[in-house]
Amino acid sequence: MKITCLQENLKTSLNIVQNIIGRNLTLPILNNILVQTEGGRLKISSTNLEIGINTWSAGKIEKEGAITCPAKILTGFINSLPNKKIDLETKGETLVVRCENYKVTLKGLPAEDFPLIPKIKEPALIEIEANILRQGLAQVVQAAALSESRPEITGILFKIERNSLILAATDSFRLAEKTILDVKKEGELSHSIIIPQRTVQELIRILSEQNSSVKMVLGNNQILFEMEDIQVISRIIDGQYPDYQQIIPKSFLTQAVMERDELLNLIRIAGLFSSKINDIKISLRAGRLEILSQDPDLGENKSYLEAEIKGKEIETTFNYRYLLEGLINIGTKKVFLGMNSETSPAILKPQEAKENYLYVVMPIRLN
Repeated sequence: MKITCLQENLKTSLNIVQNIIGRNLTLPILNNILVQTEGGRLKISSTNLEIGINTWSAGKIEKEGAITCPAKILTGFINSLPNKKIDLETKGETLVVRCENYKVTLKGLPAEDFPLIPKIKEPALIEIEANILRQGLAQVVQAAALSESRPEITGILFKIERNSLILAATDSFRLAEKTILDVKKEGELSHSIIIPQRTVQELIRILSEQNSSVKMVLGNNQILFEMEDIQVISRIIDGQYPDYQQIIPKSFLTQAVMERDELLNLIRIAGLFSSKINDIKISLRAGRLEILSQDPDLGENKSYLEAEIKGKEIETTFNYRYLLEGLINIGTKKVFLGMNSETSPAILKPQEAKENYLYVVMPIRLN
């Protein structure tokens, strides 16, 4: 293999694929990336056996070929080079990299030993703008569970119906749901797919640098996210996602509307004085929201903000971190807080219904 390419293009591809690679002692080739020629372009791939990433970039190909080499070393070297032409050449099981007065020789492993990344050739389920998908995923990803005891809630639900995509995540203590309208959908069938949180985190990272659209393609227990020169292929979590709709209140005995930034600041301050279980007490009464937090070793915090409140007075306790994560993902000036009792789920959402986002959080039961 002999290729000439620009440092900038090679650097971009390497930084996309290398992030999923960890240190693997039992299967050393997983520490490598696959560098090869394909269709007159340079193709670079990585996999951790759950996620696979392919990228393509332009280059002058003098000789076809393929090799795998250590991802971290190659990426670190290429990132340190000037934005000039780079020559890549294989000699046996080594990769020689040259750029002006820089030269390294990397020991590789045969390309034939690299794990196969599935090729999914089915029609796309939907097509959506990259920035819209990234924003939606960022609003729900943190609510997924970390425990492996219930695998289905460690992932993010992608529910495709009509011309909408519903994204949802829950850890049974809080729930985030985002509805994206007007996606380009092929066919009439609806689909519910659970995608691992790690895959979604990688997608958010990759999509932050993309301006193109994204196609979602469903394979045999695999999902493909296809962009202009990038593919992300992931396993799907097998299981039935909880019917979370039944816990979302449809009406509220107490409703409050207040400034989002002010509420965010009050909760951050209250968190400084919360106890080891991160608890803060919130009261809604007589035109204002009051917050109390206290720690026997630190002291106590009391603060309030003005709010438009309808319905009965109510007081309950929340994990302040859960409230913060919901508020951070609401971008509107004002937020709505709806509650029914001291022990039932509360809802946070943008005041403007068109944002199509809601966040449900369970109170802490102290007794």
